[in-house]
Amino acid sequence: MDLASLLDRTHTIAKQAGEAIMAVYARGFSVEEKDDKSPLTEADKDAHNVIVAGLAALPEDIPVLSEEDAEGFAGVDANGRYWLVDPLDGTKEFIKRNGEFTVNIALIENGRPVLGVVVAPALEVSYLAAEGVGAFKVLWGNETDAERQPIRVAGKPADGTPWRVVGSRSHPSPDLAEWLATLGQHDMVPMGSSLKLCLVAEGAADVYPRLGPTCLWDTGAAQAVVEQAGGRVETLAGQPLSYANPLEKLNPYFVVWGR
Repeated sequence: MDLASLLDRTHTIAKQAGEAIMAVYARGFSVEEKDDKSPLTEADKDAHNVIVAGLAALPEDIPVLSEEDAEGFAGVDANGRYWLVDPLDGTKEFIKRNGEFTVNIALIENGRPVLGVVVAPALEVSYLAAEGVGAFKVLWGNETDAERQPIRVAGKPADGTPWRVVGSRSHPSPDLAEWLATLGQHDMVPMGSSLKLCLVAEGAADVYPRLGPTCLWDTGAAQAVVEQAGGRVETLAGQPLSYANPLEKLNPYFVVWGR
């Protein structure tokens, strides 16, 4: 299956997972705690089940690394591919009911995200990208997939214009103030989940520094969107954020640049 067709199918699966999440969101839910003290809800589990079943129904059998079953990951396939999934990114935002949570599905090939789907079901918006296809935003209210809006990063702000810096609502970092001091004049744009990367991809923000812990599944899908929109997701050493070793689930600190 070519990446354009696969992007369509993956978007459908992600939206179905979003429907499962919103069903829980509508009726109320309890919150459990994982071993790492992060929250877990019924919505995380339901979305995981929908995504795994949907990916299993695709023509090609590609292994799945999901946040909700990391231990069950069988490793990359013979072509260096695997699906990277966060069934509900931004569980804290889900619990707060502010709408800033997403479904993230990425296809990784030889350590790089070549396809990404980010669905924000409460906001009724999707961000889609695939190598050789482009990056797009889809507003569900007037959606037909033929009306996808191509997106592009904004580029470096003009001289004298403040940087628009997107930051986490739930994960402030003590290292961030020092980094921002070196950046110069800026305005902060708070946002939850992988939507932070998507704001850079669509040109609504200029940079997103993440000087705090994240995992592979938090970033893979949105990184595909950023890169296909002309941006960069780099470590502090200036190297592209890599997914070549899925056994190392923690990302290094990174910066998302819209230029």
